[in-house]
Amino acid sequence: MSAVDERERIERVGDELVERARALRSQLIREQAETEERAYYSESVHRALLDAGFYRMYVPQRYGGLEVDVPTFMRVGVELARGDMGAAWGACLSANHALQVGSWFPERLQDEVFGNGDFRAASVAAPSLKATPEGGGYRLEGTVAYCSGIPYSTYYMGQAMLPGTNSRGMPRVALFVAPRSAFTQLDDWGDTLGLKGTGSHSIRFDGAHVPAHYVLEDVNMIDVPVENGTPGLTLHGNPMYCGRALVIFTLSLACTLVGGAYNALEEYGNWALEKPTPLPPFGPRYRDPDFQRWYGAAFVKIQAAEAAMMRCAGLHMQACRLNASGERPYTWAEDARLAAIAREVMIQTWEAVDQHLLRTIGASAIKNGERFERLFRDLATAAAHRNTQLREDFFRQLGAIELGVPYPSPAGTYPPG
Repeated sequence: MSAVDERERIERVGDELVERARALRSQLIREQAETEERAYYSESVHRALLDAGFYRMYVPQRYGGLEVDVPTFMRVGVELARGDMGAAWGACLSANHALQVGSWFPERLQDEVFGNGDFRAASVAAPSLKATPEGGGYRLEGTVAYCSGIPYSTYYMGQAMLPGTNSRGMPRVALFVAPRSAFTQLDDWGDTLGLKGTGSHSIRFDGAHVPAHYVLEDVNMIDVPVENGTPGLTLHGNPMYCGRALVIFTLSLACTLVGGAYNALEEYGNWALEKPTPLPPFGPRYRDPDFQRWYGAAFVKIQAAEAAMMRCAGLHMQACRLNASGERPYTWAEDARLAAIAREVMIQTWEAVDQHLLRTIGASAIKNGERFERLFRDLATAAAHRNTQLREDFFRQLGAIELGVPYPSPAGTYPPG
């Protein structure tokens, strides 16, 4: 297939996925309260996502996947979040990790986890488990919290501590994939301010054994060296499987905030159509210059954030292509820079809703159970996520790098040499 034909295929598949996600919007809105109460989206929504191929977006075509690009995933994630941000968060974070598995793990592992056409995997970067070599594989023990998307996941991709230290004198870390049968999902999600419907339950490993080819020793998922190629590039021939992941993890959150902000803006517009201004001369809010300005300010900022998100996704794809061709290595510094852009998308969407919509919509819209109230809680909780908390730290790191001050990456892959 020519590059033009492949581009047309991705655009066609992407348009179909967006339409399928848009068709789910009314159901997602209707089921919001139930989703929060359950702590994850319904079996009916899950079935619709399965039928649409949503979970197969990053699964390689070799295994029956759709193998669409990152900008396409962003478009679909935004559309889902325009129905329910929490549901979109859980769905996106069980679908997006196929990209890392398809990039970094060996062919044997990919054959086994992708081969049956039923791959979904939650993931957490924190290495809160212990991996002990045993019988030609590893025994996994411990508990992992905040596994967004775990209720419908068939696998888990995570990190674990290995015995001993590495050549840098640091604790050893392993990246692994484990099937659903290896862990137990705990009933411990739903008590946060927002994002209650994300299915971010904890999971527990009680000594489950995983084969050696399911584990990558001394690999840190936020700093995987891809400069010399990857198993995924060799296997699939697609540069997308030759990239890093910090920006991907962040973009997968950002698209749900962009969609959630549009969701809140739509509800703000609904209230503007139905409610009068709070002060004389009384009239419909949508005709009031101040309400028009507040709506417009939020609209422009959300649009700007979406544009930055899509540009960031495109820059990641470009970095993958240049890395695969040998023209320019995809270093940790570039991944960190792109992730910082995606993080600004998250923060700007939250601020647009907080500063322009929440403060002017009125108290009736934030009563318990109101659509806007739920969206505000979801966005506020996302704004307190660990990823957004890293904003200032990454400012410092990137500032040092741009000013020519060496700054070591988490796994020591940067600076080169």
